Amino acid sequence: MGPRRRSPVSWSTDFRSGPQRSGAPVGHSRPVDQAGLRRGNLALLVHTLRERGALSRAQLAVRSGLSKATVSSLVTDLELRGLVHSAGVSAGGQGRPGQLVDLRPTSVCGIGLDIHVGHVGVVVTDLAGELIHTRRVACDVPGIGPERAIDQLAELAVTALREVAGTVGPPVGVTVSVPGLVDTAAGTVTLAPRLRWRDVAIADGLAARTGLPLDRIAVDNDANLGAMAELAAMNTGSVPVSDLVYLTGDFGIGGGVISGGRLVRGSIGFAGEIGHMAMDPLGPYCSCGRRGCWETQVGLGALLHACADTDDPVRDPTLDLDQRMRIVRARAARDDQRTLDALHQIGSALGVGVSILVNLLNPAVVVLGGYFAALPEWLVEPIRNQVVAGVLAPGAGGAKVVGSRLGFTAATTGGALAALRRVLDDPTVVPPMAQQDEEAPA
Repeated sequence: MGPRRRSPVSWSTDFRSGPQRSGAPVGHSRPVDQAGLRRGNLALLVHTLRERGALSRAQLAVRSGLSKATVSSLVTDLELRGLVHSAGVSAGGQGRPGQLVDLRPTSVCGIGLDIHVGHVGVVVTDLAGELIHTRRVACDVPGIGPERAIDQLAELAVTALREVAGTVGPPVGVTVSVPGLVDTAAGTVTLAPRLRWRDVAIADGLAARTGLPLDRIAVDNDANLGAMAELAAMNTGSVPVSDLVYLTGDFGIGGGVISGGRLVRGSIGFAGEIGHMAMDPLGPYCSCGRRGCWETQVGLGALLHACADTDDPVRDPTLDLDQRMRIVRARAARDDQRTLDALHQIGSALGVGVSILVNLLNPAVVVLGGYFAALPEWLVEPIRNQVVAGVLAPGAGGAKVVGSRLGFTAATTGGALAALRRVLDDPTVVPPMAQQDEEAPA
C-alpha cells in the first residue's frame, strides 16, 4: 500500500509563532540536552508524516536528515505512544520493499470550544485534523452571564468527549475562541464588549467544571483562530498562501492577520480589532461605547435591521445563526428586494473597510468568515468593486476576496487544531500506552 493523501488541513504553520524552519526540530531551535533533542526529533518525524503521508524508515531518514538508526529508535518510541502504526509496504523501487509507517489519527484528539453572542459550540478533531464531532447551541450569552456561559461550554465539552469515546483517544488540549481581547497567557478574556464581559477567567472556570488539567486549556481570539484554520485549509493546494486577512462576521467584527505565514498579534496580543475602525464619527453607537465603528455598518445586527422587521423570524435569537442565514439566502434567491438592498448595503460598506485593510496590509487573500461566508454570491461582488476603486496598487495589489472554506466552524476548528499543537510539537506529552493503561480508571 502506498502513501495516502492527508486531510484538508496542513500543519506547516505554528498557531502561536509562525512556521518552523524547514529541517529544524520543531519547537526546539537549540535543544540544551539530549531529552530536548529527542523531543524535537520526535516532533520532526510526526510533522514529516503529517505532511507527506506514510513513509518507510529509510524515506523518513532522507526527509528528516536523521540517521537510519536514530529514525528506527524514534519510530519505536512513537509506536509505544500509539501515535504511529504500520501501514503496509512500499511499492515499486529497487531492493526490498520498505515497511511503511503512518500516523495513527485516532490516537488523540483536540477540542475547540466557541463562544459568541448567540451561541456556544464545540468541534473535535483527530490527530490528522479530521472533524469527528461538531455541535452548536443557540443561547443568549450576554443575557445569561459568564458563569452560566462557562457552564454551557463545560457541558458541551464533556458531552462531546462522551460521544467520541471509543472512536478517538483522549484530548491533548482544549482551546476556547472568544470575540474580544484575550490574555492568552492567563487564559482570561480581558474585554469582550459584545458579550459584556471583562476580566473573565475562562480557563480556570472550565478546568474546575470539567476536571481537565489547567495547563491543557487555552483561550484565544476567535478571528486569530479562524485565520490560522483558513490558512491551513488553503495551504493544502499547489499554490501556498502566506499573507491573508480573515474577517469574522457576527454581531461583532474581528480580523485575523497573517503576514509571511505568521499570525500578527501586536505588541501585547490585541491586534486585529478591525471592527472598531471609526468609519463614521456621527454614526450609531457601538457596543464599545464609541460611535460609527465599522461593525455598526457591517455586523450581523446591521444586516438584520436592514433586511427584516423586529417580529420577523430571521431576527429570532433562539434560532441558530445557520438557520437564520438560510432564511436570508432563500429570500435573496427569490429576488426579495428588501433583502437584496440590505445585502448590497452591507457588501458596499464591507468593501470600504476591506479597501483600507488591503492598502495597509497588501494581503494575497481576504477571507470572509462567519455570516459573510453564508452569503458570498451577494457580498463578494460589491466588495470587489469597492476594493478595485479604493486600493492604490494596480489590480488591488493582487488581493482576492473569497468566502471562507470552513464557514461557521472556522474558529472552533482553529481551536481544535491549536490544541493538537501540544502533541505535534512535543509527542512525549502522550505517555506510552502501557502507562496510559495503568493510569486509566478501573
